[in-house]
This record gives sequence, C-alpha cells and structure tokens, in this order.
Amino acid sequence: MTDVVSTDRNQGKNQLRVGRLVKAHGLKGALKLELYTDNPERRFTPGAEFTLQVPEASPWHGKTVVVREYRVMNGNPVVFFKDVDDREGAETLVRAILWIDQDNDEVEDNAWFDHQLTGLDVVRDGVVVGRVARVEHFPAQDLLIVRSGDQDIMVPFVEAIVPTVDVRAGRVIVTPPAGLFEELPDASEATEAGESSDSDATE
Repeated sequence: MTDVVSTDRNQGKNQLRVGRLVKAHGLKGALKLELYTDNPERRFTPGAEFTLQVPEASPWHGKTVVVREYRVMNGNPVVFFKDVDDREGAETLVRAILWIDQDNDEVEDNAWFDHQLTGLDVVRDGVVVGRVARVEHFPAQDLLIVRSGDQDIMVPFVEAIVPTVDVRAGRVIVTPPAGLFEELPDASEATEAGESSDSDATE
C-alpha cells in the first residue's frame, strides 16, 4: 500500500490520508471505509478527529468529524461519527476522504510527505525518464505529476506502477503500462520520410 502525507492541507500541518467513506451502512449512521492505513485500530480510536476532503458544495466542507466507534462487520471496516446518527446523515459523507494530523516522526511504512517525493528522479528500466514535479490528491488515488521533457505525465501512485520509492537515493522506480512515457513519432522524422518517398517516386 502506498500513500502520501500532505503538508499543505491544514495550515501547514503534516497530514496523512487514512481512508475514504464508501457508502452508508445500516440505519444508525455507520459508514463503510476504504482504508489507506495499515493500522486502522490505532487511527480510528474513539475521539480521533479527521479533516474532511469534500467538494466545496458539500455541507461538510471545512469541517471535521470525530470517531464515535470503529468496528469490522462482515469483514468490512465500518466507522461511526459523533453527530451522525442516521442513514440520511451518513449519506452526506459518502466519498469524503479522511485526513489526520501527523507528527513529523510518525510516518507509516509506505507513506511519504509531498515534499519528499517532489524532485525525485523517475526511473524506468534503469533509465531516468523524468522528475516528480508535484503530487495531486484525488478521491480515487494520488497521482505523481512527472515532468518528462516538456510534458507533464500523470502517474497513478499505486504499488503496481510505482513499486519502489527510495527517498535517500533520490528516485522512484516506475513500471508503467505501455504508452505512458512513450513519445509520439517526431514530426520532422515523419516529414523527412515523406520527402524521401516523394523523391523516390520522382526518380
């Protein structure tokens, strides 16, 4: 599991994205969780407070939620929040992403700060193909924005595509699908090929 710690979501504090609220569960305000943390029992203790990443139009924009209870039901992680007591209230939180304040020395395994990733070389098959320009956080996943030549390429920050992050070595290793970093045929080469075929035809 890979994840990114944001340093600019909450007045400069370091924050870790720990989960996404997938759907309402039952009639008492419970919500099913998609976990982005390896230690949910520690993160979702009663009284834990989370910053919400929601659209500006959401009634929860700019607000926080406090955990009332966390449990696993039928194999699914489920969370209850204070002041969310029914299904209608839970529905208003669906798709919200949960962030928690984090100490500098408390980064989980396979989690990095934005600033640690920015500037790292991006290596594919032993060749540097670009450099991390910035990190974008989206509901489905994080994206590394990789500057390659004069292009910005969006690379999903998932283990299947970014299997290795080595901050000390100053690089990330990528195994992208075909076509993500391949360049289109150079226009001048295509023109030259066309000219040569024309000349051949003239002769």
